[in-house]
Amino acid sequence: MPKKPKFVIHKHDASRLHYDFRLEVDGVLVSWAVPKGPSTNPKERRLAIQVEDHELDYGDFEGIIPEGEYGAGTVMIWDFGTYENTHDRDGKIVPMGQSVEEGSIKIRLDGKKLKGGYKLVRMHTGKDDDGKQWLLIKMKDEMADARRNPVSTEPDSAKTGRSMKEIAGEG
Repeated sequence: MPKKPKFVIHKHDASRLHYDFRLEVDGVLVSWAVPKGPSTNPKERRLAIQVEDHELDYGDFEGIIPEGEYGAGTVMIWDFGTYENTHDRDGKIVPMGQSVEEGSIKIRLDGKKLKGGYKLVRMHTGKDDDGKQWLLIKMKDEMADARRNPVSTEPDSAKTGRSMKEIAGEG
């Protein structure tokens, strides 16, 4: 049985605090910046801006990106785990690379904080659309919970248990 691909969500305090949602796809981490972080409420649609791909080993990074470098600031591994591609068409799973290209991704997360179905859907915003704006949506399943807000109730690292201040050396 092939091993499941990885996902990681970095909490990143750069010019603004945001969450980087990353999926292992074809040997890289395809990434989206999610300003408000992921939700467990299917009624909440979270803006997700597609950003540059990262190398797989970046998924293990937790620490400080120095001033003057791209993305300078504190980076935490807020959540991590594996995922399963559930995007099917005519009873066959659509390859992840194709799903990204087409702008429609359906996955099932098995993380420390997030579990269950999620989808990423590319938005079409008009003639100047660069294709980078997506929505991250929790699917209605047994793991959906409108009352739970893991962004505020589970703020610390899923890997080390440290807070952003501790990672930054301030705590």
